[in-house]
Amino acid sequence: MSSDESSQPKEPPTRKKVAKPWGFWDSEPTVSGKLGDMTATSTPMPPMAINRPNSTSVGTIVWLGSEVMFFAGLFAMYFSLRAGAPDLWANDTQILNVPFALINTLILVASSFTAQFGVFAAERLQPRRTGNSPAKWGMVEWFFLTYVMGAIFVAGQVWEYATLVSEGIALSSNSYGSAFYITTGFHALHVTGGLIAFLLIIGRAYAAKNFGHKEATSAIVVSYYWHFVDVVWIGLFVVVYILK
Repeated sequence: MSSDESSQPKEPPTRKKVAKPWGFWDSEPTVSGKLGDMTATSTPMPPMAINRPNSTSVGTIVWLGSEVMFFAGLFAMYFSLRAGAPDLWANDTQILNVPFALINTLILVASSFTAQFGVFAAERLQPRRTGNSPAKWGMVEWFFLTYVMGAIFVAGQVWEYATLVSEGIALSSNSYGSAFYITTGFHALHVTGGLIAFLLIIGRAYAAKNFGHKEATSAIVVSYYWHFVDVVWIGLFVVVYILK
């Protein structure tokens, strides 16, 4: 070996780069490009989250839409019969106990507020009370109070039916009796169905080991139905007891 070769510094050996397949890079690769004086860097975009509506809530709303059409038919029947017998309506509506019906209506409307308070507790995932004051009540306490108020409303309807029958207005007595009992009777059946639903939700809250979003969703769906029957009754009260 000559002295010239030994005096020259040796270059360190270069490591051969091995291309790694996608997904094994130490950091995500970037693509850079220059256009004039501007430098653009593109990075992979994160996947966009898609918020899908709750299928249970959507199904309940669709079903309530069909219920709206059902009660719309009952209202149409009532107005048609009243238009055909105005004298009969003017005579038989005098028997109605409007103050009693108003009190019963206020009880049902108030139960809609108590049901909503129960929904607020369910959204907090609080099934039962944490204290004695209503501010610390859970879903079970609010829904039980709603159940009691709804049961009072149904009992009031039954008492009113018994009173009207004693006055000579029955389902088959005339067209007014048929219209009155069919419209208010179908609504009373819907309220009874709501009371059964409240009992099922309360029982589910006691049976569940961990009160979660599924139980809360069930409570919200039942509240949709209860608000619906309350709004329908307000319309019935105005038509049957006020407009007559």
